[in-house]
Amino acid sequence: MEFTESGVQNSSEQSAATTPAALAAGDLYVAPNGSANNPGTLASPTTLANALTQIAPGKTIFLRGGTYNFSETVTIERGNSGTSGQRKNLVAYGTEKPVFDFSAQAFSSTNRGLQMFGDFWLVKGLEVKGAGDNGIFIGGSYNRLEQIETHHNRDTGIQLGRYASTAAKSEWPAYNEVIRSYSHDNYDPDNGEDADGFAAKLTVGPGNLFDGCIAAYNVDDGWDLYSKTDTGAIGVVTIRNSIAYANGATSDGTSTTDSDGNGFKLGGEKIAVNHIVENSIAFNNKKHGFTYNSNPGSIQMKNNTSWNNGQSNFAFDVGTHLFTNNLSFQGGASDKTSGTDVSSTNVWWKNKKSVNDKGLLASADDFFSLVPSITRSSDGTPVLGNFLKLAAGSDLIGSGTPSGTNIGAR
Repeated sequence: MEFTESGVQNSSEQSAATTPAALAAGDLYVAPNGSANNPGTLASPTTLANALTQIAPGKTIFLRGGTYNFSETVTIERGNSGTSGQRKNLVAYGTEKPVFDFSAQAFSSTNRGLQMFGDFWLVKGLEVKGAGDNGIFIGGSYNRLEQIETHHNRDTGIQLGRYASTAAKSEWPAYNEVIRSYSHDNYDPDNGEDADGFAAKLTVGPGNLFDGCIAAYNVDDGWDLYSKTDTGAIGVVTIRNSIAYANGATSDGTSTTDSDGNGFKLGGEKIAVNHIVENSIAFNNKKHGFTYNSNPGSIQMKNNTSWNNGQSNFAFDVGTHLFTNNLSFQGGASDKTSGTDVSSTNVWWKNKKSVNDKGLLASADDFFSLVPSITRSSDGTPVLGNFLKLAAGSDLIGSGTPSGTNIGAR
């Protein structure tokens, strides 16, 4: 489907968009003022709709900077795929910033922004905002999103789930990667209990990964890995090197009584899934920092830090979870830690004090700074500076907290 720069459908070109197009021989260039009649060169860019139907495996759609206004969902159709050796690429041109603005959409579960049903795509350097539902929805497999920013969408910023209710479980999205991306200020106006930063929930297959991502100021949760009885267990999800903070309200303070506000919500409906969360941080969230959310399985929690969340920093009431080298400090309620404290390496917060079986106790003096300072490097990597960095000489060094300036340095 073709859109003008203002996002209004161009009916004279609609039939051409539904006719199979010959694949282009090389890369294609797209710009907000591109024309469907243009060849898609740097000097004469085409439209996104044309480029999506014409790009060949191993080739790249380069997005010029500027705002692309859409009133309807942009879909990478099922079957429009790269291969394991030759992805199709949708990438920002140079250092330019392409912005997909879906603010013209009405609030509706059918009004997603970018919808990815194909496999083996790389999407990089894109900003997506204002969608009537999810900013980006991934229903395909083996896709990689990198250096993406999603914000002010009216449901979750980036969500994974089946492409259609008729999809078999073997077709659920699997082995997707969301890398060094930032999702913030997403808010659903009906009840405020759906819009998360990132979600891989309800109908996702195995092998999905979030690495180096930040979820902040989302009205519901930072991450949501909910399983539902109707559809059964989802596949194991891995989250690492990531940060969830200030979830439960948007940056302007908008919240609802239904807003959960967990940093990392790792289950649902008492269904066991052995997710993996490593080297990640939760702080200043409305509710829990990390929560099993009724997942009674064996979630692997390693090298994570949780500080100053409204309720428990770690809430794992039931299960055989595996805790290694995690650090909790100054939570609003006691940690709940059902499972194994591997080699007594964890420092918990219980009954308003620091607890460790080997006598390692946390205090404010153990940290260089407890003043939040989160930025991102040029490639999207989260940077904390001295925030939550352990002070020189602290006996907690190595206990789940950054020892360097970036989240990956522990």
